[in-house]
Amino acid sequence: MPIIGMAVIPAHELSCGIPGEDLPGSHTATEFVGWYNGHPDHRHREFDLSTEVAVVIGQGNVAVDVCRILAKTADELKHTDIAQHALERLAESQIREIYMIGRRGPAQAKFTHVELRELGELANCDPIVNPGDLKLNAESEAELADKRNRTPIKNMEILREFAARPTGTKWRRVYIRFLESPIELKGEKKVEHLVIAKNRLEGPPFQQIARETGDRIELGCGLVFRSIGYRGMPVPGLPFDERRGVFPNQDGRITDAGNEILPGLYCAGWVKRGPTGIIGTNRADSVATVKSLLADVEQNAIDTAPKSGAEGIYPLLKARGVRVVGYSDWLKIDSAEIKRGETYGKPREKFTSIKEMLAALN
Repeated sequence: MPIIGMAVIPAHELSCGIPGEDLPGSHTATEFVGWYNGHPDHRHREFDLSTEVAVVIGQGNVAVDVCRILAKTADELKHTDIAQHALERLAESQIREIYMIGRRGPAQAKFTHVELRELGELANCDPIVNPGDLKLNAESEAELADKRNRTPIKNMEILREFAARPTGTKWRRVYIRFLESPIELKGEKKVEHLVIAKNRLEGPPFQQIARETGDRIELGCGLVFRSIGYRGMPVPGLPFDERRGVFPNQDGRITDAGNEILPGLYCAGWVKRGPTGIIGTNRADSVATVKSLLADVEQNAIDTAPKSGAEGIYPLLKARGVRVVGYSDWLKIDSAEIKRGETYGKPREKFTSIKEMLAALN
């Protein structure tokens, strides 16, 4: 069986699975991030920025990114590489209140302290944290007592600093709230209200789960983004753990239903361990998988016979009429984007369609 040198496995963003989730005004974070980054698949999405209240469901780094973009002023954004169409729309935004809600407590939030801290450095937006939300149960205190648990410890330091700040000094506010879960989205023709369940934590340290208390609150809003994680997708012919959304594996070596290693098949990243961690985490994870692959090569555990590689694939693509964009082409596109950005005083102005990118090469 041949070595898999590289494969990109798609993932889809998880839904909340609540009534009203398909109402206009309810979106995935992926759509919004793709829109303001100029991704061709999301360039023409529409978001109602005329509403005063937006809600971001989830407390990972993507959720923080969405909050930050919604909270920044046009002046803060205009010298970044944000897509120009998004900058123009965000400059007209009427959003004044942004709620980022998480189902568990502050000690379990998944954002990292570097990203969290940036919410306290915005020109015209206050981060709001209720001091009462930072009173931890004994199990959460035990989690923070573990010095290896560095990110939550630093997060708590920043959240306590946010909670101690004076409020109401800036035009916008980001409310960071905990122990809340979305239950239902309500509205006649679009999102108008979010019904939220209050939670409590149950279970031992590092295994706590959120349980509803029975209390409900209703929050008026016109825009909702869900950012609650991703799930890997199966590949025909390969074993797949449907519950976890990953390929079963041992140190990156894909295994079958009997936990036997399938020679020559490897995985890394979210489809190996689940949707957790940052870019640095995935880099280390990939290195670990490559070490497994190299160890198998040394032990002759996999077929290492020469393959045709590019010499075989390029003629095949040409015969099928497929336009190939190589690294030298990418450099041309990169250079063209940087030149386009000079007009706006930005690092670059991205092409937002494949047609534009190919035209730049021509």
